[in-house]
Amino acid sequence: MPPLGRGGDDEAWRRWAVLVSTVWIQALTGTNFDFSAYSSALKSSLGISQEALNCLATASDLGKAFGWSSGLALLYMPLHGVLMVSAALGLAAYAAQYCCLLFLNPSSAAGSSFVIPYPLVFLVCLIAGCSICWFNTVCFVLCIRSFSASNRPLALSLSISFNGLSAAFYTLFANAFSPTSPSVYLLLNAVLPLAASILALPAILLCHTQDSNLQSVPRYDRRVFLGLYILAFITGIYLVVFGSFTTTGSTAWVILTGAMVLLALPLIIPACSSCSYLDTHSIDDSASPLNHDDPHKPLLVNNNLQNESNAMTEKTMEQQLQRTSCGTILDKGRLVVLGEEHSAKRLIGCVDFWLYYTAYFCGATVGLVYSNNLGQIAQSLHQQSQLTMLLAVYSSFSFFGRLLSALPDFLHRKVSLARTGWLAAALVPMPMAFFLMWKQQDGSTLVLGTALVGLSSGFIFAAAVSVTSELFGPNSIGVNHNILITNIPLGSLLYGQISALVYDANGQRMPVTDNRTGIIDTMIVCMGTKCYSTTFFVWGCITFLGLASSVVLFIRTKPAYASTAASRSSCKHLTKFPVNRETP
Repeated sequence: MPPLGRGGDDEAWRRWAVLVSTVWIQALTGTNFDFSAYSSALKSSLGISQEALNCLATASDLGKAFGWSSGLALLYMPLHGVLMVSAALGLAAYAAQYCCLLFLNPSSAAGSSFVIPYPLVFLVCLIAGCSICWFNTVCFVLCIRSFSASNRPLALSLSISFNGLSAAFYTLFANAFSPTSPSVYLLLNAVLPLAASILALPAILLCHTQDSNLQSVPRYDRRVFLGLYILAFITGIYLVVFGSFTTTGSTAWVILTGAMVLLALPLIIPACSSCSYLDTHSIDDSASPLNHDDPHKPLLVNNNLQNESNAMTEKTMEQQLQRTSCGTILDKGRLVVLGEEHSAKRLIGCVDFWLYYTAYFCGATVGLVYSNNLGQIAQSLHQQSQLTMLLAVYSSFSFFGRLLSALPDFLHRKVSLARTGWLAAALVPMPMAFFLMWKQQDGSTLVLGTALVGLSSGFIFAAAVSVTSELFGPNSIGVNHNILITNIPLGSLLYGQISALVYDANGQRMPVTDNRTGIIDTMIVCMGTKCYSTTFFVWGCITFLGLASSVVLFIRTKPAYASTAASRSSCKHLTKFPVNRETP
């Protein structure tokens, strides 16, 4: 525990300042979520098919497959150095795309007869996706270094949640600067992450490489987190209400200013915590029976906890041997304890990992591909004018889903449901949404389906880090989580290819006109419900498979969670009523 007085005061300030800085970074670096806002313009500018456009979206997701490079960079560079490299990569990649859209647009007066090679555009999109992954890695490491294991999931969920609001924030910026120009999104994608990185840099420089006192956290931390989550919820409501329609002029600037004020409000928490830390710390120290008794009692508690955990594990294994043949198949090779470290080789051979991988691959990844295709979906259903609202709905509900991923930590005393159970519950709305849009495609159904898809995928995105840490070990999360998210580029390619083939098969070739030279090319455009009806049905079946996989994962991991909960309960009992178990 930090010493009383100024040391503890500084420690409290540093932790919360770092968390607020990760919130700012995440809020303005989810640049892949506004792809649908400029995808149609990019498609027209390059004169490519829907299938080729899908490959560009896949390239952005493929950048996440190189997420391991950020972990490698951290071995040789400080955190702030990795952050600025991330900003530089994003600046270069999106600036190149902006130039492509601005100067190569055949319908623009600034257009040029020069045609940029498609492989170069693909490479630029890949670099942009890699920069996003680097930003995420920096935020994950900051939260892990700054918070104890008990509060780490809350910090991670809050930080990751704001990444889901990126599209809504970018929509407000676009409305304020140039609401009729799709290219403004690419300019914002290049500049805003760099600005957020510079603003967050002072707090990140305060983050210690390793805090030795993370095991002891003031009791008021949970109340502070609750306040932060309430502020986050208010921010999401604000963006749903004011970001769901296109505004211009002074109105757009007023709405944008309000959003920025809400984003800055969490700074109140570090200021308040620095004032209240001393009193709360003194109360916690006096209330703890371990601080004034035998200094060896914490060791006794840890030993007792370990013994009870081992006993529970042995009991679980004995129960497995007594099951029926059907149960044996279901339980084969399952995890018996949480937090056990898994190497990459052991992870690949783990049945529970592949169930988890399938749930993610057939769940959240489908939602991400849906968001990438939202521009073409709205256009095909004659809802192009509602694209701004649809982007705000998806972004806001994705944000709410990410916030809800913290429920297992807030309600763990009242609801004894394993985190994998929450994961399965979060997947339920996904197939419902796609089957609903398959049966009925109109404006209201599209809004409802978009909200459900955003809610479900957002929860999974945020919960995945904590689930990976609990199932396969916190120390191996850097490698294991990057192995998990390799499903994103694979799913982006597969599911995007399905939608592109259906779209192109039902579309018609339309001429693309240059103001100077006349018709230079044609591209396929599809209008009507036929464009995505089959795709929605296929996606619905795929997400139902993901739901089934998550249910099986929950059944298999439930005993491990129960064992851990029992061990924690025993540890809490021993802490309140320490018993000297030494032999007289």
